[in-house]
Amino acid sequence: MFPTISKNESFSQREIAIGDFWKQREIYAKTLAAREGAKNFVFYEGPPTANGMPHPGHCLTRAIKDLFPRYKTMRGYLCERKAGWDTHGLPVEVEVCKELGIHSKEEIETYGIEPFIQLCQQSVWRYMQEWERLTERLGFWVNLQEAYVTYHRSYVESVWWSLKTLFDRGQLYQGHKIVWWWAQGGTALSAGEVGQGYREVADPSVFVKFPLLDDKGETTDTALLVWTTTPWTLPSNQFAAVHPELEYSIVIDEQSATNTPRLIIASALVETIAGKLKRELKVESTCLGSQLIGKRYQPPFDCYSSKLSQQSGQLRDGTTEVTAWRVVSADFVTTDSGSGIVHQAPAFGEVDYEVLVAEQSRFVDGQGPSLINAVDSSGKFTDEGPDYCQGRWVKDCDKDIIRDLKERERLYFREQYLHDYPFCWRAEEDPLIQYPRESWFIRTTAAKDQMLANNREINWLPEHIKDGRFGKFLASNVDWALSRERYWGTPLPIWECQQTGRQEAIGCYEELLQKPGIAGTEVWDAAKGANPDLPDDLQVHKPYIDAVTYDSPFASGARMQRVTEVIDCWYDSGAMPFAQWGFRGQEAGPEREKFSRQFPADFISEALDQTRGWFYSQLAISTLMFGEGQDADSEDREKENRLSAQAPHPFKNCIVLGLMLGEDGQKMSKSKRNYRAPDEIFDLYGADALRWYFFANQPPWTSIRYSEQAIKDSIPEFLLRLWNVYSFFTIYANIDGFNPCEECGPQAANCMLEANTFEQATSYRPLEERAELDRWILSELNTTVTTVVERMDLYDNYGACQSLTDFVDVLSNWYVRRSRDRFWASDKRSTEKLDAYWTL
Repeated sequence: MFPTISKNESFSQREIAIGDFWKQREIYAKTLAAREGAKNFVFYEGPPTANGMPHPGHCLTRAIKDLFPRYKTMRGYLCERKAGWDTHGLPVEVEVCKELGIHSKEEIETYGIEPFIQLCQQSVWRYMQEWERLTERLGFWVNLQEAYVTYHRSYVESVWWSLKTLFDRGQLYQGHKIVWWWAQGGTALSAGEVGQGYREVADPSVFVKFPLLDDKGETTDTALLVWTTTPWTLPSNQFAAVHPELEYSIVIDEQSATNTPRLIIASALVETIAGKLKRELKVESTCLGSQLIGKRYQPPFDCYSSKLSQQSGQLRDGTTEVTAWRVVSADFVTTDSGSGIVHQAPAFGEVDYEVLVAEQSRFVDGQGPSLINAVDSSGKFTDEGPDYCQGRWVKDCDKDIIRDLKERERLYFREQYLHDYPFCWRAEEDPLIQYPRESWFIRTTAAKDQMLANNREINWLPEHIKDGRFGKFLASNVDWALSRERYWGTPLPIWECQQTGRQEAIGCYEELLQKPGIAGTEVWDAAKGANPDLPDDLQVHKPYIDAVTYDSPFASGARMQRVTEVIDCWYDSGAMPFAQWGFRGQEAGPEREKFSRQFPADFISEALDQTRGWFYSQLAISTLMFGEGQDADSEDREKENRLSAQAPHPFKNCIVLGLMLGEDGQKMSKSKRNYRAPDEIFDLYGADALRWYFFANQPPWTSIRYSEQAIKDSIPEFLLRLWNVYSFFTIYANIDGFNPCEECGPQAANCMLEANTFEQATSYRPLEERAELDRWILSELNTTVTTVVERMDLYDNYGACQSLTDFVDVLSNWYVRRSRDRFWASDKRSTEKLDAYWTL
């Protein structure tokens, strides 16, 4: 007999009972045991940061991650699914700072780095129970008990090993560059992090007059018209850039009341600027940009000019030239906007800095222009800036700077300029600035071609990601800004000689302990003694690791001290293909065996924003560590290459999920209340309703607007319809005493019913002998199976769901309805009735 179906039990209640059954009987573990020895299907879990409550967007990601490994397991593959948790970095620090009511690095250090780190470690587990409950309630089968955790010592040491490998090859280096700088947090951000924080803003757009100087250094009646959208950078101006091949016009503004009525503007932009002014600009003459190069001008502010305006240096050709406030050549100058003359503040722009470096190369070493910078690392003006700006956040000074320019008749025109500008991805009200900083970089540009080649072999869904968003990001690759001047993260494993400045990398803690003259380990011992509950994994974190020093191999009597930085948490997550196993290049052992068996991944999936996050960090690290052509002459390198599969690696197939938006079409927000919490959805409609809404409503890479009505509608449109068919069958099978186990006899011991078992039953007729309706619905079933397998093998869950929906529709509305008379027949053993039961 079939179990009696209660009409009062909701889908949600049934799901909870099934989940309990899975857990008590360890069904997930049994599915793995049943596939022991089978071909592997490798899945990587992109580690979430569990220091906040999950929302429906997380349900989408976890549902898709469950779907394909579950499907491949059903198809006979062994799919081990190791969970993971991303526990380092700004997301955690920002959350802890909010709880403490602090924001700046100074406040963190006043509070104390040691207690701050301990709070960070505790914070990452705060919502762990909610995440685990969500995972289980959603039906996501994944090994939570053996999850990898990025702050665990084994994981950190695996990351150290990879960084030591890169350092020893010269691919990890320290350099002075212009970086995107989170001033409030006091750290640089990587290109991937910066890419996540762009939004449209209105900034002041100003056209400023830079009066030209004559041979005696006196101002003339002609000025360069220079455009910028960052007025706060003008006090640090060093050059004005023109394109040598562009034509420039000297125009007269007859309505100008200043002593510089003549302006130099790119000829192609004269009409545009005149239109903004709503008056005519009369062209007096023209020249090429090359004719302007070398001309001197008066800077917009005199913060440095009193000291440097007459400073000159010796050029490599033996002549001399003034070092600052000259017109220079730059191929990047265009007439797309502005005036065709670009303000250059090398301290606050990567391209501007390259201009400075190019200018410095023209001079004898030490004779060229030095960097001018009136802003400190907190984003505030120093005492070298204008008096009214000193000690203030730079962007707060724009209005006062513009007012000053206007009063001195240097401002020609101003307007608002709408453009995309980056903010900190974890402190959304903090705009980033470009800033000169000595940082640690990974030389990813050296592997750009290999990364592009690797990318071409990956199956991206949707396909346009390959050459579009991801491919273009790779093509414009810049070296990875790895270091962070922060606290809670994987410490950069570089120790520096305090006398010579020479450095070496450490691959694991045991290697560190073997160094001669080791000292400082007692700091950890004391902390552990004072608090025995302190997790041992913190031993390799700040501030404990910073206390460990040893004798320098580079200078007698000198000590080696760790550099202060931690690393970008995206490197942590991107290292998970090997770090999840604690692999550190071992030639044998369980770590190497697990990594070799589980690399590369057959399938990964995350949301669109991960193209510049986890997708990139994985591909970059894997290409650098295991890609062909990376230091192939090295014997160690050849050992590493034996681990790598041919491209693509570290993943072969990637579904890029569309972003899930709130019901109002905006980003999901607790304060806006534009979505219902997952637990509420589960209680009201059930997890299957939410999963089916994700799988069947649209391809997963399209943006999804949360719609409670659509989730609700998925119940009667599919789930309830299928359930009603099953309910119809069991009700009448129980009434008529139709029991497949009894019909099949001893062959059906334990009711393991399969097609060859059915055939043993005397009441089971071959398909060709049954009614046309039975043959038709079984034909539809086989067609559906073929389509679903075909679509799912192509990672097309939407196409598979369309086929399933169509089949359930014909099963319910055609087969069952037109077979009712047979089920209702009074003869319980009639051939037609038994055929209907066996078919259904």
